[in-house]
Amino acid sequence: MHTIGLVLHPQRDSAEAVAAVLRWAAGKGAEVLGVGDEIKRLNCAATAVSARELGRRSDLLVSLGGDGTMLRAMRLADGQRAPVLGVNLGKLGFLAEVDVPELPRALSAIDRQDFTVEPRLAIDALVGSVTLTAFNDVAAVRVPGEGSAVVAVRVAGQPFVSYAADAVIVSTPAGSTAYSFSAGGPIMSPSVEALLVTPAAPHSAYNRGVVLSVADPVTLELLPTSGRLAIEVDGRVSCYLEAGQGIDLRSRPAGASVVRLGQTTFYQRARRKLRITDSAEIPAPLPGAGLDD
Repeated sequence: MHTIGLVLHPQRDSAEAVAAVLRWAAGKGAEVLGVGDEIKRLNCAATAVSARELGRRSDLLVSLGGDGTMLRAMRLADGQRAPVLGVNLGKLGFLAEVDVPELPRALSAIDRQDFTVEPRLAIDALVGSVTLTAFNDVAAVRVPGEGSAVVAVRVAGQPFVSYAADAVIVSTPAGSTAYSFSAGGPIMSPSVEALLVTPAAPHSAYNRGVVLSVADPVTLELLPTSGRLAIEVDGRVSCYLEAGQGIDLRSRPAGASVVRLGQTTFYQRARRKLRITDSAEIPAPLPGAGLDD
């Protein structure tokens, strides 16, 4: 591993984590890169490059922050060779793999190729002539005071289902634990290749989510009774659409990849970080009890 790229949270204190990366890299003779505006505020020894260069030149991208920073790192890695290592500086950090104290050991494991990569599905959203890429979700969200999101979902050119709701969310499996989960959608393993459509606070007769094949193009069409909607891409408002307009969505498998060190499984992370609990009707097993006890 010759080059490490840093992707920093714009506000959180990442000095300790950056120093750990720089120390490790100095001992290995590796170069550390960072986006100029981000590393300037830390006055660190990383080499300043553009965001485009960061993704292109790095052997590994290290995301220092929360899930939002991780998603930005994945967009920088989109179509490049570098996988992304998520280092949690936040509270939840669902997408992250390690905490700061584990960072040097993680870098050493990656350097000796003792890791796996988990490919992540991307959604390319075409709005007019502009393509926006999401690794979590694309959501059509009502603007307060301007009416509901009344949206028809077309699959492979055919009408499938329509919703009247506060929002209609199209998520990747990785994004199933984000906005879609908050709206009552199911949890999907990131190893599944599918799109999940979930209505948030639906007030239509049909109020269930649907799972769609990644092979089929999807269109969200704002029906005549819809209010103006904000189009959110990975949680950020990218544009606004009016009734009669639409957005075309295409799935793209393995747009980016994230580092997994084998410390926990997706199911363990989901259970712990989302605080999933069993039904109160199911008694907890006694410590050390087996199935045959």
